[in-house]
Amino acid sequence: MKPKKVPLRKCVACQEMMPKKQLIRIVKTPEDEVLIDLTGKKSGRGAYLCGKESCFKLALKNRALDRALKGKVSPEIYEQLAADFIAVEDEVIAAQEREHD
Repeated sequence: MKPKKVPLRKCVACQEMMPKKQLIRIVKTPEDEVLIDLTGKKSGRGAYLCGKESCFKLALKNRALDRALKGKVSPEIYEQLAADFIAVEDEVIAAQEREHD
């Protein structure tokens, strides 16, 4: 039996290819709302970031989310994402550890 194909995505900050489940999806909805999508199923344009805070800071510095989401992301949204990202970071790290076991 063939092994199941694992979908890969690229982190917009560090440009590293990783399995989709190990990345955090940031989505720009059709209503122009930017938020974190843990399910990976919300409609809209998506961008992926590693679960590391350093990658989020790099994306903020380089405006990588602006390019990936094809639109201006306001500083207020970056602040909200930073707060959400720190809260979600622990969940992502725990999920990655479960996959390795």
